[in-house]
Amino acid sequence: MEQRHITLGEFIIKRQEDFGYSSGELSRLINSIRLAAKIVSQKVNQAGLVDITGSFGKENIQGEVQQKLDVYANDVFIETLVNRDILCGIGSEENDDFISISGNDKSNTNKYVVLMDPLDGSSNIDVNVSVGTIFSIFRRVTPIGTPVTSEDFLQKGIHQVAAGYVIYGSSTMLVYTTGNGVNGFTLDPALGTFFLSHPNMKITDDGSIYSVNEGNYNQFCDGVKAYLEYCKDDVSKKQYSSRYIGSLVADVHRNMLKGGIYMYPGIKKNPSGKLRLLYECNPFAYIVEQAGGKASDGVNRIMEIEPTDLHQRVPFFCGSKNMVEKAEEFIKASK
Repeated sequence: MEQRHITLGEFIIKRQEDFGYSSGELSRLINSIRLAAKIVSQKVNQAGLVDITGSFGKENIQGEVQQKLDVYANDVFIETLVNRDILCGIGSEENDDFISISGNDKSNTNKYVVLMDPLDGSSNIDVNVSVGTIFSIFRRVTPIGTPVTSEDFLQKGIHQVAAGYVIYGSSTMLVYTTGNGVNGFTLDPALGTFFLSHPNMKITDDGSIYSVNEGNYNQFCDGVKAYLEYCKDDVSKKQYSSRYIGSLVADVHRNMLKGGIYMYPGIKKNPSGKLRLLYECNPFAYIVEQAGGKASDGVNRIMEIEPTDLHQRVPFFCGSKNMVEKAEEFIKASK
């Protein structure tokens, strides 16, 4: 008899020891993210059939033109999380400031805050390229029962209690970690259920893929240029391939499964790069490290960086451990 796949809900119940100090809130929080992801997945799969593609006509705090799906996904995740009364605050890439959530008695006794990029890569939706959601969960540091402050959100990545991403592609997958390994769940659209499809995900120490926007090559620092030449030249003694989708979730997800390095370095006109520390880099750093890989800004461990701003940007290198360390060697030598 064929073994039945375990569902995400069953997996969470089975792994309650992962949430030993949470009294059920963290489990419910993951379940709420699951629900919101299903709603967004259904809308993404309708792109081209309903009026959900294209520009919304406004810019977000980063000065980026918001897509209609950005706004839709942001609204869905915020509404789903707020309605379940499990959070005291939310930070979103699409909002200027964090959202403080009050309980029914106007004093919130919940312990967790979520930081998220509700729809990463949304500009690719018009051309049917995979997009995704990224989330990061922290325990609040301010006293329970008081409104959250920026201090609750500006925490180092090492203090994350969970992080994950959802990729909306040929199938929809939810991948997350609570510090006890990384597991991936694939949505069965007929049943509307996520099933465990990628247990205990691991990234190889060495890989053969490098992912970077080489259109910025002339603006990269000398160390990054040298590393790219190393990847292309026979001196590396390896057969490296360049693979770049331009959708962060899709690029990192592929390298998680295949082995490789994802890079978004700083450039001369923008030394801090493009990616946000709190919404993109910290959660992926936690996931990649839990899978056996490494994440760095080229010099420092991503999860050790002290955040100073809700929308702070940092250079980002993540993936197979040996590839990231080799890139760091070239960057260090160039300095």
